[in-house]
This record gives sequence, structure tokens and C-alpha cells, in this order.
Amino acid sequence: MMNSVSNSQIDEAILSATVTSWRKVALVIAMANKTLTNNLPGSEAGLDLVAERIEALIQDGRLLAQGDVKKWRNSEVRKSK
Repeated sequence: MMNSVSNSQIDEAILSATVTSWRKVALVIAMANKTLTNNLPGSEAGLDLVAERIEALIQDGRLLAQGDVKKWRNSEVRKSK
């Protein structure tokens, strides 16, 4: 059974998976998913949720992006500070 996970918990997992150098979005999603594995919906739904939060963190200025972040393997993110 899935436990609910808050956006802030997802954000924390994403931020712990990012560094100040560029990392592929796919890698960050995989690392955050592994951290939250028992708390996210299964299969693609959980990965999509993490991807949505990455986009929110970019909008908030907490992450910087290069490339189209909807194309996980062809884009990268890093911490803004």
C-alpha cells in the first residue's frame, strides 16, 4: 500500500539528488524515486510526479535547467546555489 508523500518530501529527495554541476534529469528522477520508493505511486505515475516537482523547483528558481526537461534523457538540472 502506498503512503502519501508531500511535495516538500519529493522536493527534498530531488534536491538531495542534485549538485552544483549538471546532472541528467533522468538520473535525478531515478535517484529521487529510489529515495521515495515506498511512498510514490508505482510505475510511471511516481516518476511523472517527481518530474512535475522538478519543473516546479525550476519555476521557483531552486534548480537551473538546460534543455527541455520533459525530455528526461536530453536535459540536465543543477542546484541554483
